[in-house]
Amino acid sequence: MEVDIKELSTVSHEVEITATAEELKPHFDKAYNDYRKKIEIRGFRKGHAPLDLIKKLYGDLIEHDSLEDIAGEFYRQTVKEKELKPIGEPELVDMNYEPGKEFKFKIRYDVRPAITLQNYKGITITKPVHTVTDAEVEDEILHLRREKATMVPVDKVTDPEHIVTVDVQELDESGAPIIGRKDTNIRLYLADERLSPEYKEHLKDAVVGGAYPIKFELNRDGQPYVEVNELTVTKIEKVQLPELDDKFAEEISNGEFHTVEELRQDVKKKLANYWKEQSERRVKNDLINELLRIHDFQAPESLIRSVLNQLLEEMKNEYPGKKLPDDFDTEAFYERNRAYAIAQSKWALLREELLKAENITVTDEELEKYAVVDAERMKIPKERIIQYYKSSEQILDRFMGEKLMKTLLDSAVIKEVPEEQLKPAIIEGDKK
Repeated sequence: MEVDIKELSTVSHEVEITATAEELKPHFDKAYNDYRKKIEIRGFRKGHAPLDLIKKLYGDLIEHDSLEDIAGEFYRQTVKEKELKPIGEPELVDMNYEPGKEFKFKIRYDVRPAITLQNYKGITITKPVHTVTDAEVEDEILHLRREKATMVPVDKVTDPEHIVTVDVQELDESGAPIIGRKDTNIRLYLADERLSPEYKEHLKDAVVGGAYPIKFELNRDGQPYVEVNELTVTKIEKVQLPELDDKFAEEISNGEFHTVEELRQDVKKKLANYWKEQSERRVKNDLINELLRIHDFQAPESLIRSVLNQLLEEMKNEYPGKKLPDDFDTEAFYERNRAYAIAQSKWALLREELLKAENITVTDEELEKYAVVDAERMKIPKERIIQYYKSSEQILDRFMGEKLMKTLLDSAVIKEVPEEQLKPAIIEGDKK
């Protein structure tokens, strides 16, 4: 067997393997025997037809059908003998065989990039600090009141605290309805800050039975166009908010708080915790992005593909029956998320190098600390949880990742800056 290995890039290699007819013979003999067990030939019991007859009738077909499997076997043999270190799934890119002669094929495989760690400690990171305002607290309390709101049917909109139910009919350029482009029973809460301003403006004085044309300036495939819809109001409901008093504070908190002021303080505390978590997440993302900037290397395509496929599986979970719509553009999805997949792949590789450099492991004492917390939360004996931790590589890897991030953050120079002084965070490779 002849083996020729070529380096296509720092992360992609190609091996060309040439096997002689003599080397192929035992593989073909196995393929004949496997086929013999499945085929029925008149005059012979199933699985007992003579091999010579099998070869005569189906030899060429059996040989060609088995070539990919044989290529895989020779490749695995080459990986072992040549001490190759592929990652991801190999790809058979070329195959050439003539019966009775040599078999030549090429397999492309990815390898880990060579990563030379740079000075990854002492990195300066800016940490945004958000100060919760009274207005934010009142907005959050308003959301809580809306959760307990009651609806009263009315004939006319008088303020934003109304839910308007409409049928939406798309119109063509002449103003005629487009068949099949109608949606019914669409509920629009006029006080919802996420609702398009066009809807709010056109429905601010709506009455039941009224029809309101509305235009949207949109963009399709890079070309601007105008979409015209007619909204027919079928129902209007007045949103009646509960009074903000001590009774409301007690009800919304299931008796935890007894006054509005106690509720406000709790809301303020939760908002502060939320913004603290957002700030810490941004610091981690910025640190990772800076580490990736310092360590410039190529990500293997097989890892990028693996991340993209994982994202696609997550996307499927968002649809009924975990099935994507027939018109779902998978290639466009891959393209939108490619930058994110590249960043994730590179971080996974760099993270492994950093774990080795810092000699990070998880000790039994650390596992016990984790287990104490989970045992209390899940009401499961601590010993069982520790045993589960030790049996799960995924959990151990997560613990080591957390330990690595703490090590990196402890060594970083973190400067706190009021959030309003910072530009919006741009997270490298953010998924969409």
